[in-house]
Amino acid sequence: MKLKKLLLGAAFAAAFAPVAALADTIAIITPSHDNPFFKAEADGAQAKAEELGYDTMVLVHDDDPNKQSELFDTVIAAGVSAVILDNAGADASVAAVQKAKDAGIPSFLIDREITATGVAVSQIVSNNYQGAQLGAEEFVRLMGEEGTYVELLGKESDTNAGIRSQGYHDVIDQYPDMEMVAQQTANWSQTEAFSVMESILQANPDIKGVISGNDTMAMGAWAALEAAGRTDVIVVGFDGSNDVRDSIVAGGIKATVLQPAYEQAQLAVSQADQYLKTGSTGLDEKQLMDCILINGDNAGSLETFALN
Repeated sequence: MKLKKLLLGAAFAAAFAPVAALADTIAIITPSHDNPFFKAEADGAQAKAEELGYDTMVLVHDDDPNKQSELFDTVIAAGVSAVILDNAGADASVAAVQKAKDAGIPSFLIDREITATGVAVSQIVSNNYQGAQLGAEEFVRLMGEEGTYVELLGKESDTNAGIRSQGYHDVIDQYPDMEMVAQQTANWSQTEAFSVMESILQANPDIKGVISGNDTMAMGAWAALEAAGRTDVIVVGFDGSNDVRDSIVAGGIKATVLQPAYEQAQLAVSQADQYLKTGSTGLDEKQLMDCILINGDNAGSLETFALN
């Protein structure tokens, strides 16, 4: 059964149960494509898989571990060759990846690690700590090394949220005149960041800067600041999205940190292909990819999480 692209939910598992194996199919499972970062991952993985002669099964778990588990049941029943995964929680995803391994299906993780080793074949993630330090250094420079600021945190279950926050503070906390007046999660969400920023502004109307755990939250914060007439506030994000690129070019958000989502996903597929053909990637399970600072100097060269 040759299928160019399958957009399936767990309800389709039964339909695939009788299939002996989709031996030339790679499953790509990410959070919702409503976030352009995750769409870029899926697009990059799909393009590379099809270039290498595989069919693809593209699925989204919406950051729901239960849905993710059901999707793993789907791809296991389908007998796919391998899984490319941006997971739904560092702890909660271990069992699903183990389930695939037990079924003889290797998993190649991107963007987010899990809290176990030896379960996935590869865990390829951005060097979030290095990237956060780049972003924090630019933030401090833009702030003139002083002033009150807010930090928007990502989803608590996501290891990257904590790593980025630590990277930010290991730089910012060296400057005694930088004062954090609020630190709150917006769960990677633009809508939630808008509401959070509105509330923070009411309590802290004179803030000078906002440093955000991702671009989606940075966009939400910037929208709230614009609505309040506070376009003087310095906002720095993390991801390297086209939306933030456009805001930087227009003089809005000041900087972000590019993590190469498209390239990372393609690398995972290449490693899956090598593993399926040879039984090894020839590389360590955990692999880091360095991030790049994006500001007014190079934003015009950024396109879909890649710097041209």
